[in-house]
Amino acid sequence: MGHVVRMTATGAFGITFVFLVDAANLLWLSQWGAPQQVAAIGFAFAIQFFSVSIGVGLMIAATALVSRSIGRGERVLARQQAGAAMVIAASIQTIVATLLVVFRHPLVDMAGATGETADLAARYLAITVPSLVPMAVSLVGSGVLRAEGYGAKAMYVTLFSGVLAMFIDPLLIFYYGIDGAAIGLVVFRISLLLLAIYYAIIRMKLVERPDRAMVLRIFKPFMLVALPAIATQMSTPAGNYFLTMIMARFGDDAVAAWAVVGRLTVLVFGGIFALSGAIGGIFGQNFGAGYYDRLRSTYRDALVFCAIYTLVAWALLWTAIPYVSLMFGLTGQGAEVLHAFAGVGVGAFMFVGALFVSNAAFNNLGKPGRSTLVNWMKDGVLSWPAAILLAGSFGAAGVIYGQALAGAVMGVLAASWGWHYVARLGPQSDIDPAPPRPYPNLDRFRRR
Repeated sequence: MGHVVRMTATGAFGITFVFLVDAANLLWLSQWGAPQQVAAIGFAFAIQFFSVSIGVGLMIAATALVSRSIGRGERVLARQQAGAAMVIAASIQTIVATLLVVFRHPLVDMAGATGETADLAARYLAITVPSLVPMAVSLVGSGVLRAEGYGAKAMYVTLFSGVLAMFIDPLLIFYYGIDGAAIGLVVFRISLLLLAIYYAIIRMKLVERPDRAMVLRIFKPFMLVALPAIATQMSTPAGNYFLTMIMARFGDDAVAAWAVVGRLTVLVFGGIFALSGAIGGIFGQNFGAGYYDRLRSTYRDALVFCAIYTLVAWALLWTAIPYVSLMFGLTGQGAEVLHAFAGVGVGAFMFVGALFVSNAAFNNLGKPGRSTLVNWMKDGVLSWPAAILLAGSFGAAGVIYGQALAGAVMGVLAASWGWHYVARLGPQSDIDPAPPRPYPNLDRFRRR
């Protein structure tokens, strides 16, 4: 539990700080008194969420491969895998970013944006989407740091970038409005890249420059993990996109509140999001080292962490809701959406967090397809119809209720399935092409 908490805390601190800056940007933008700009950010976020999730899926694949190699003691191979993973991630995100820029107007229209809001969202995407390429490389670098156990170094990547954004974003937004917010995001992602290069490559020397042969050698095993991981990560933006379409029926005020809820989700639950990334490396190392009992204790401790974290966050956010409504000027349908989130949506994250724990176990222990299945069941099969049904009875707030219901149902099922799988792992497990073998310096990893 100590190692789970330490690795999660360092990740949560960096992630939460970044999302705090992001939420502050939305607050400053809302002070312009134009809900169209805040709504445009909400629509753009729903679209860009897809590409960010692809980057996260690529990071998961890099973490899984590198952590297993570290657990087996193959450090040279781990460095080569890290370098090749960066090349592959950058190449894939270049293709994705190009497609998003080209088709940004149809995507914005499909999301339900109209008029000035649609134009603002499309312009925001045109400015920010190309920066997904450096962000992909930085995510892989951060994943490599966590695979090695350098949680604090990975935290510095996001923390220092967030500090920079905290100072430049208010000025950019003040002078350029939504365009300033877009420029600030680009600067933030470039700083992520520079810091990831410094810590992962220059300082800790965890990455080697890959040659063409290594990229080709790692491509197949990398994609065997990356494709289902990406498919898994894509379920969340797909679900968010569908729910945004439903929320758009209730007007810009509801979509503006939806944008605020999105920022609050990642801000308040930075610890839960960081948990899945933190324990991924722990799972991979212990499997590579043959410590199967630690796989089970890590899974159990992560579930306990989710429950405690959610209860504390629930109490704090419920207390803060009146102030949040006042700061963002949310009234009517917007205020109802926010109260529904604080009253019901937050509590459901206890189960969503359990689903994330099962994702980390499946992705890093040879069954990434299972993560894909449970996430799409939640976001693609249950969330949308539940939101439509409950929105008919409760208005815009029903979208929150439907999302929470789907998360609770699938969270329980996924956590149970994940525990059953981890509990049965042992030396006979056939997960890696190269099975675990004795490593003479395992004491170094004993706390992992």
